[in-house]
Amino acid sequence: MSQTGKKQPNPIDVHVGGRIRLRRTMNGMSQERLGANLGITFQQIQKYERGTNRVGASRLQNIASILNVPVSFFFENAPGQGLSLDDADLSHASPRDDFQTFLSSSEGFRLNREFVRITDPKVRHRIIEMIKAIAADQDEGSA
Repeated sequence: MSQTGKKQPNPIDVHVGGRIRLRRTMNGMSQERLGANLGITFQQIQKYERGTNRVGASRLQNIASILNVPVSFFFENAPGQGLSLDDADLSHASPRDDFQTFLSSSEGFRLNREFVRITDPKVRHRIIEMIKAIAADQDEGSA
């Protein structure tokens, strides 16, 4: 339980939900449409995507079919991968988890979609250098 008394979502459920959101947005599908295809509300899809509700195995199989991916797609790069559940410390998010969460967000998806449209490698490099400089400025400002 968290300090506010609310149960924290399991990191695996959050990861699976983020992968559902990523694939759904990659397909240009709304939460409403995915929910309609599954016979559930868009609010339930929101809960799955946030990890607040766990997706059952048969429902995950249906989602995979609708989104045209294997079920394993939802577990790629999951926290604790390669460890037994007894050995994995799933209580703390790592920078890699933060990165996955960002890539699964609408901002991360949009940023990546637009970045890959830039064909000039020099322009891509300049954008990366600009972002690094902005991040460094923010690091100095918070120190």
